[in-house]
Amino acid sequence: MDVLEFLPKLLDGLLVSLQLTVISLVFGYVIGTLFALGVSSRNPWLHWPCLVLVEIGRGIPALVVLYMVYYGLPAFGLPFDNFTSAAAGLTFTVAAYSSEMIRAGIASVPRGQREASAALGLSPTTTFLRVVLPQGLRSSIPALMGLAIMSFQGTSLAYSISVNELMSQAYQVSTTTFQYLAVYALAGLVFAAIAVPATWLSVGVERRLSRGFR
Repeated sequence: MDVLEFLPKLLDGLLVSLQLTVISLVFGYVIGTLFALGVSSRNPWLHWPCLVLVEIGRGIPALVVLYMVYYGLPAFGLPFDNFTSAAAGLTFTVAAYSSEMIRAGIASVPRGQREASAALGLSPTTTFLRVVLPQGLRSSIPALMGLAIMSFQGTSLAYSISVNELMSQAYQVSTTTFQYLAVYALAGLVFAAIAVPATWLSVGVERRLSRGFR
């Protein structure tokens, strides 16, 4: 039996993986930015809760987070379907990791930028929103692109809670054909077809940004 006959089924799973990736990145980066601002805040009521959430998100494996959302939250009256649970769990993980990347980018902005803005009469809030934050986010782009690639690969964990993503489809095909090696190798190639060009793109963006900072 030709394994390529099942490529359309794997591509259906790839579509689900890409959907999970886009959702987790869009919401994860937004929440991660808020976490970064909270951790950077001098207000302890903002700093410590955000720091705890970030450290928990970075310290707990993404698979455990998925299980906690899918199997744990229903005990508190918050049942979610498997796709929503996967999206929520991956979003939290992305938010935790992206928070530190964004915070590092903000911290990398030279202090002279703030001093120059103050000399021009800009308020601290305006200075942060219009001078510091844009430069910090720009510095974070290469790291965030790397995280995006890892997040795409991490969608394979959603298989554990019965989401019909790429790995789940590969498992179904392999149990039907008994060609485990060939099917999983094909699934790996599908992942690589997305991840490898994305990696090249991130390297190109990093080089272009580094030239811009000279």
